[in-house]
Amino acid sequence: MPTDQQTAAAFANSWNHLPPGSIYTKEQFDDWLFPITASDVSGKTLLELGCGNGSLLVHMAYWLPAFLEGVDLGDSVKSAQDNMDRLPFKHWRITQADMTGFRASQPYDLVYSIGVLHHLKDPKLGLDAVIANTRSGGRFHCWVYAEEGNGVVIHLVDPIRKLASRLPWWFTKYFMATPLVLPYYFYAKAVSRLGSFPLIRKLPLYEYSCWISRRNFGFFRHVAFDQLVTPQTAYISRHTIEEWLASYDNIDRNSVYIMMRNGNSWKFGGSLK
Repeated sequence: MPTDQQTAAAFANSWNHLPPGSIYTKEQFDDWLFPITASDVSGKTLLELGCGNGSLLVHMAYWLPAFLEGVDLGDSVKSAQDNMDRLPFKHWRITQADMTGFRASQPYDLVYSIGVLHHLKDPKLGLDAVIANTRSGGRFHCWVYAEEGNGVVIHLVDPIRKLASRLPWWFTKYFMATPLVLPYYFYAKAVSRLGSFPLIRKLPLYEYSCWISRRNFGFFRHVAFDQLVTPQTAYISRHTIEEWLASYDNIDRNSVYIMMRNGNSWKFGGSLK
């Protein structure tokens, strides 16, 4: 069984070979964080668990939190440090640590983890860390791959990942991710353009394809490489998320939300009592 250290090292190979700045657009950032908005963040203390190269931190800084910390296990923290150093915003810290065992000296107003829990050996331990680092009355927010809507990925892409993740990163990126994502690139573009036809909307990954079709081929390859380079990936059902959230006595049940995103992933979160 791969360890979280192996996964972090694999992702560092991905993050540390990207151009400076955020790989994500502001629109993507806003979409991932919603229903959290700038007004929820301004003047608050924030923690991102699993920050990678700081691509989300870069956008979050413009929401003007009082303080912003990013935690990651891998050497991608070097890229995160460089990306944050370029910003006028100076109230931040990058920490290299295992997020599952990380406990801040002072809990945060908002803790979020985007696209990380599903790559952990035990995703629930990652959520435990999210909750443990959120203050009483504070908020938490996560995004994970869904089991629902990902049949094609689970049955076709995931078996390839199990092989590709054992290969050198450069081989996986340029000789596997690049040619393999090319048919999907044209599929997504076609699906997006033909979306007015009802039958097209029934095709696999329709919503996700419409979303990603707005990006260039470089981003498609980045996503494919991320899918293939990681030693472990879990696809998490809504039922599992509901069970996770029900296991914490300190979550305000009236604040809980679970939202489908692009037909193949879940956003969920809430507030603590």
